[in-house]
Amino acid sequence: MAILRLEDGTTYTQLSDIVRELAPLNVQINCWQIGRDPELRALLAQDMLSDVEKEQVLKALDIYFQQLATNAGYQERDLIALHPSVPNLDTMLSKFDRVHTHADDEVRYIIAGEGIFGFVRPDGSQVELTVQPEDYINVPAGTEHWFYLTALRQIKAVRYFTSREGWVPEYTDTEIRLRPASVDLRSQSILQSQIL
Repeated sequence: MAILRLEDGTTYTQLSDIVRELAPLNVQINCWQIGRDPELRALLAQDMLSDVEKEQVLKALDIYFQQLATNAGYQERDLIALHPSVPNLDTMLSKFDRVHTHADDEVRYIIAGEGIFGFVRPDGSQVELTVQPEDYINVPAGTEHWFYLTALRQIKAVRYFTSREGWVPEYTDTEIRLRPASVDLRSQSILQSQIL
């Protein structure tokens, strides 16, 4: 379940609250079930996946791709699996940890691990959204945002494209005021649910 953190430290874990806070950006966030297929779950638990295994995962989850293809014209999908053993991981991630936009929507379905999308809202305020397994996110074209991995440094995500050309980062001069929280957000949300 996603976790949204505002600049003042307020956090939201309820999907309805997160949707409300992201509404000015038109960012779509939803929960897409992965299912309980033991073979799929075993693949998702692995750090590295061969191309054949990636294709198995994609086919197991293609119901979502078919919906996006039919309803929004998506033509391609792939699976990215990042973990500490990926060569040049920091160099790869450095392309996205600065504020940028894309000419096309950035659409991701998180199926393992976690990452953080930061956003600049129309009023100039900034928020960060931790995405976790079963989170679907669509960042509209032109939205100022950034991305980095959590301390876990692992994520598997299905990426959906109408065209790959529109997904090149276009950097802006906006400075990121939010930086990783000193408190583990997952632990904080567990603690909050125990208090409530």
